[in-house]
Amino acid sequence: MKNGKTTEGVIMKGVGGLYTVRPDVAGYGEEGYISCSARGKLRLEDVTPYPGDRVELEREGEAWAIVSVLERKNSLRRPTVANVSHLAAVIPAAHPKPDLETVDKLICCAENAGIEPIIAVNKADIAPDEAKRIAGIYRSAGFEVFPMSAQTGDGTKELGDYLGRLEKGSAVVFSGASGAGKSTLMTRLFPALELKTGDVSRKSERGRHTTRTAQLFEVLPGLFLADTPGFTMLDFAKYNFFPTENLAYLFREFLPYIGKCRYTKCTHLCEEGCAVCAARDEGIIPGERHRSYVDIYNEMKKTPEWARKKL
Repeated sequence: MKNGKTTEGVIMKGVGGLYTVRPDVAGYGEEGYISCSARGKLRLEDVTPYPGDRVELEREGEAWAIVSVLERKNSLRRPTVANVSHLAAVIPAAHPKPDLETVDKLICCAENAGIEPIIAVNKADIAPDEAKRIAGIYRSAGFEVFPMSAQTGDGTKELGDYLGRLEKGSAVVFSGASGAGKSTLMTRLFPALELKTGDVSRKSERGRHTTRTAQLFEVLPGLFLADTPGFTMLDFAKYNFFPTENLAYLFREFLPYIGKCRYTKCTHLCEEGCAVCAARDEGIIPGERHRSYVDIYNEMKKTPEWARKKL
């Protein structure tokens, strides 16, 4: 192959400045993937390639390098991944205790980036009543919800069928708290993933079910799944995910009521004449979702936006 040969592809993984890219054209790299670094000019331009990015590659001697990152549709900061179509927020019904606020933070980040959230309520076999309660909250809020058990396989077919109907080129991020069962669920849906993730873990000498970095896998032609690091919280007081005044617009069940409050600058926390709070009191808006909104709002107000931008 001559020097200067170029191609485009998708970043599947990035660790320590080295990237694994699946090129659009077959015949490049070992087992269909290219291992490469990024050109220094990207650092000078303050461009950091993310898993999911479409990139242009150029061959330099025997090595390849990323020379440009193509325009992104969107990106997430935590997990760090680009060009996402759907975010599957995985929440356990038990073990560990379900943390709805973390799920709602994930949903807010997805909605802000134009990513469609879907909810996977895992471990429904352990706590069926709690799984039913959680599913009801998010269905009433307008989301696709899939109660299931990744361990037994019950209920996973419905999610698998949904993913299989997505248009070609879709990328689905699986995310949630540590211990939610993301990796188990993904390998239940697509068993070939167990071999791929197991091989990666053996090479890195890490636990097979411990995800350290965001990584994409092509599970069907044109369908990518991303396994992401587990976490305990999204720090909305530290990171400037979006302005505080935008928060209410990221709770989709609030939208019919925004602008109908008594006061123009209503924060929808507890003001008299708040249409959002009235809908909550009537049971139209789930109380748990409004509670998350209040907690997230108060968390964001701890640090002014100008200060969050510096962190």
